[in-house]
Amino acid sequence: MAEISREKAASEFESLDNSEAELADEFDNGARDSGSERMKRLRKKSMRLPMDPGVYIMKNKKGEIIYIGKAKHLKNRVSQYFGSQNNHPVKVRRMVQNVADFDYIVVSSEFESLVLECSLIKQHAPKYNILLKDDKGYSYLKISGDTWKNLTFTHQKLDDGAKYIGPYMSSDNVQKSLEEACKIFRLPTCSMQFPRDIKSARPCLNYYIKQCSAPCAGKITMEEHNKRVDAAVKFITGGSEAALKELNDKMLESSEKLEFEKAAYFRDTINAIKRTREKQVVYSNKIKEQDVFAVAESEDKMCLSVLRFSDGRLYDSEWFIVESIEDLPSARLKFITDYYSIRNCIPGHIAVDGEIESKDILSDWLEKKRGGKTVIYIPERGENAGLTDMAKKNASEKLAQRTGSTAREVRALQELSEILGLKKIPAYIESYDISNTAGEYNVAGMIVFKDGRPLKSAYRRFKIKSFEGQDDYRSMNEVISRRVDEYKKYHDENGSADSDEGFGKKPDLILLDGGKGQVSAVKDVLSSSLMSDVPLFGMVKDSKHRTRAIVATGEELSITDKRAAFTLVSSIQDEVHRYAISYHRLKRSKGMVRKTLTEIPGIGEKRAAALLKKFGSVQKLSLADEDEIRKTDGMTKKTAADVYKYYHPDN
Repeated sequence: MAEISREKAASEFESLDNSEAELADEFDNGARDSGSERMKRLRKKSMRLPMDPGVYIMKNKKGEIIYIGKAKHLKNRVSQYFGSQNNHPVKVRRMVQNVADFDYIVVSSEFESLVLECSLIKQHAPKYNILLKDDKGYSYLKISGDTWKNLTFTHQKLDDGAKYIGPYMSSDNVQKSLEEACKIFRLPTCSMQFPRDIKSARPCLNYYIKQCSAPCAGKITMEEHNKRVDAAVKFITGGSEAALKELNDKMLESSEKLEFEKAAYFRDTINAIKRTREKQVVYSNKIKEQDVFAVAESEDKMCLSVLRFSDGRLYDSEWFIVESIEDLPSARLKFITDYYSIRNCIPGHIAVDGEIESKDILSDWLEKKRGGKTVIYIPERGENAGLTDMAKKNASEKLAQRTGSTAREVRALQELSEILGLKKIPAYIESYDISNTAGEYNVAGMIVFKDGRPLKSAYRRFKIKSFEGQDDYRSMNEVISRRVDEYKKYHDENGSADSDEGFGKKPDLILLDGGKGQVSAVKDVLSSSLMSDVPLFGMVKDSKHRTRAIVATGEELSITDKRAAFTLVSSIQDEVHRYAISYHRLKRSKGMVRKTLTEIPGIGEKRAAALLKKFGSVQKLSLADEDEIRKTDGMTKKTAADVYKYYHPDN
């Protein structure tokens, strides 16, 4: 199937059928509506879309295109934008707030929708589609000169008639490759210009150590020099394997013709390339040429890392930081299509660190652009899995630098998300634990980890109120019920937007200190509330009270082989246990003190609590005089005298 041209895309974009025209009139009549009325109108329009593949075009109130997307089923995809906004990332919510109308184009297949989407995005450059901006400092190899060719390195691509090869992201890699190529093929690196400076000087040291062919002294012809420049370019762009094969063939050919001086040159060049190869680190012996993609994610940012390999060696790397996309499979699809829209060189193999939305469609699109087969795969073990791991570490490191976190924290949240099968990174995690002594002083603690770190301002404590005695399941049920009620109360008072932290913030993940029993005890509470979409898991310990696994209601999920995630979950479990038990000890200590005070005649629970509230401790109470004790709420002259006498029996 032929690729959809920009002209065809534009003509299809301009043409609307009668029903679409009616909807456009409907928009004009209500152009001044806002807020909920606008959302209702757009949702009504979206519900009338067909269940066919196609492309949708979002516009603002000025009629400008602000977003272009593709869909397997137009009705399902577009209607999602105008439903509940709670599950959308910040960028999507911001885009939807600016949508005044939308158009659409129906196509015959999902592949056509991808081709058309890429074409329209390139044509219109909508504000909310620009993910991978091509605004970094790139490097080029420049081949200049009408007669004597000159191979140099530059940061700018000028309209000067020269030939440019690139762009390359890593200027350091390009410079090193150029230096090696000049040494191997004995190209001059001085400032002399040829043919102007031919025979203008004696050869320099580089000629005598066989790193220059000395055109300045007339030691080489223009034809031979240009051949060496061409060979150097092939070495840099095609890799050392291709260069070695070509040079070896030329060496054998020269030997057969008895051109021993030429054969010796080719032999020396081959040896120079081999010495260079020995210095380079081989990352992949199985797949020589490939690109490796990986994504790291925080609460509101994503980083795409790309490692580019030729001859099994890393020759270039790039990274891009953008706002988060709804889920990782669609993010990978968007990243890769955007990346190869701004890059022409597509390898035969592409490794990714996880699932990709519409993988087959993407593969077809890449094959059309490349003009050959492209294999997209997810390495599970071996050296190629190590390459995706390297790319992911690079992405985590870059994202950590941007967000102020550490690479380990970013990686831990990423690993935890993968283990639990979450749709997004759990940047805001709540954890709960129950603590009591044989049912007495029954309390619970709630802690929060934000971006992999404790957020102590969001910690909360609970005293179990609905029953007395020991029942961890009922206790956990009460705590989560109260947490859900607080979230609902916040939304009833403040609308649909979440707060930044506290009870008005919906967590990305809830972890309970306990196994299947604790999870089962609270699952129904969550599922019937505004927090029904929050993932819920339990943290299981071994016989030595160390974190062993995570569990929902099915099998346990081992985390011991994921070091960063294991360390994070262990830290959460230790911290929530510490916080709950410290609150329990505080309550028990105060309880014991109150129990001691109730031994004084006339002092019950209420008066004991009032005394502790006023004086803060038994020690300060024992030092108080009778008049001070009398001023306590609920205290009579007689009871004040009895308390004073209790601590001063000699008086």
